[in-house]
Amino acid sequence: MAEKINLEVITPEKLVLREVVDEVIVPGLEGELGILPNHTPLISQLKTGVLSYKSGNDKVQMHVSGGFVEVLSDRVSVLSDVAERTEEIDLERAQRARERAEKRLTSSGGEDVDFRRAELKLQRALIRIQLANSN
Repeated sequence: MAEKINLEVITPEKLVLREVVDEVIVPGLEGELGILPNHTPLISQLKTGVLSYKSGNDKVQMHVSGGFVEVLSDRVSVLSDVAERTEEIDLERAQRARERAEKRLTSSGGEDVDFRRAELKLQRALIRIQLANSN
């Protein structure tokens, strides 16, 4: 039997995923990290993006935002602020969030806009829309 990796995705609210998989790709701060069995141990910060994993011929994607990944030779633990399976994403809600974030980013009125927060919300909305449309 081929070697496998134990993958766990956890948010502050719940255990989102626990699977035995062949490979994992996570959105690290400096780019995507591809993880196979017996990977060198590491800890990395995550950015908003797509976490994907393969199990046999199946490839699964999910949205993650913020947090950390810990990699051991036989285990990947993702501790994320936000993690959503593709089927949990509400496309209409994500589109409304994108519109609100875009308005905040383009407003030049007297509002005190937190641009970093608005950019993060826009990134999250775009990833959600991408995943919902690929399902």
